[in-house]
Amino acid sequence: MIGIMSDSHDNLKAIRSALDVFNQANVELVIHAGDLISPFTAMEFEKLNAPLEAIFGNNDGERQGLRLAYEKLCVLEDFKELKINGRKVAVIHGTNQALVDALQKSGNYDLIIRGHTHKTDVIEGKTMVINPGETCGYLSGEKTVILLDTADLSWELVKL
Repeated sequence: MIGIMSDSHDNLKAIRSALDVFNQANVELVIHAGDLISPFTAMEFEKLNAPLEAIFGNNDGERQGLRLAYEKLCVLEDFKELKINGRKVAVIHGTNQALVDALQKSGNYDLIIRGHTHKTDVIEGKTMVINPGETCGYLSGEKTVILLDTADLSWELVKL
């Protein structure tokens, strides 16, 4: 089981709630699909009981500060390819929808994790695409994360 989140936008209370969900579920890994925003958020992610993989989002302007703050947790990049339980996973913020579509159509990935739209969306198929929505809740009013079973790709949307 892995935890998936995106667009936390400095909302420390929402980040704490998400991490509580992940820690209680004993996830093996948490993936953050961008827009962490400020370096001080790393202090919350240090409370995570699982490894973290995260990428930059379009609002992550203080990249060097974020890299330094998160260096003990993960390497921050614009795009990541991961192998999780034998599945090939792409993690991208998703600012460019055409690029997300191209990754999906390429057939090179079992799963694409993206964020950016602040809308929960799960597209099942040969290449599954997951957008966990927004952890911050600023645009939709709903704070969400996803728990994903990587064995069978079953998933659960969790409202914080």
